[in-house]
Amino acid sequence: MLGKALKQLPREKIQVATKFGFVKLESKGRPLIEVKGSPQHVRACCEASLERLDVDYIDLYFQHRVDTSVPIEDTMGELKKLVEEGKIKYIGLSEPSIDTIKRAHKVHPITALQMEYSLWTREIEDEIIPLCRELGIGIVAYSPLGRGFFGGKGVEETMPNGSQLANYPRFNGENLEKNKLLYTRVSNLAIKHGSTVPQLALAWLLHQGHDIVPIPGTTKVKNMISNVGSLGLKLSEEDVKEICDAVPVDEVSGRREMRLLSEYTWKLANTPLK
Repeated sequence: MLGKALKQLPREKIQVATKFGFVKLESKGRPLIEVKGSPQHVRACCEASLERLDVDYIDLYFQHRVDTSVPIEDTMGELKKLVEEGKIKYIGLSEPSIDTIKRAHKVHPITALQMEYSLWTREIEDEIIPLCRELGIGIVAYSPLGRGFFGGKGVEETMPNGSQLANYPRFNGENLEKNKLLYTRVSNLAIKHGSTVPQLALAWLLHQGHDIVPIPGTTKVKNMISNVGSLGLKLSEEDVKEICDAVPVDEVSGRREMRLLSEYTWKLANTPLK
């Protein structure tokens, strides 16, 4: 579908980003996730994406998570070859450790990191963001609304049966009840700023720096239009601090990641030495 849409647009004005790395498996009826970063897998995934999208090159190619069984130099070495062959333009990583970032950047410059970053997930502020600014790496902030929490999921909207959110500790039981108090604080500030809660949460993120780009996901046009409205919110330093203080990280209840993906978070994403 995307490939057909791209044919209707001037390719040089479109930035195509896609990812590789996750392999979905099943064991005894239970879903499992494996991450592959071998040179062979990198190339096979890239060429398959080029074929599916029916394009000559990918602008930004991310490793979706780090394969901790493969030296990052091997993964990056193949990505560098793909750059040299013109099949990709820029390289991105998702949830890499500090050590992995430094080693990967020596093989070939990293353009962007995809990291979870939102009002209730700010653990990258102390180490990841300063390192990225030192190396000139941009940050693509995924789940900028806290997996929909600051859009009202689990608070103003009940979670539908079978929702994946039920697998995230922050949306369960006592954790959710405690986290609702944080939502209420942000909601009160949104009223003060004449905005919706998601607009304020996104505006806060946009005020963290021009090198940080949030990617809120939605299936509804009205939500997309509302999200764009966050660009018009101007916050002072005092406003930004007030919003931060409304969601103290030590008051957020529950781990950020579901159990299935918990071993692939950035603090655990070191790879073997080459």
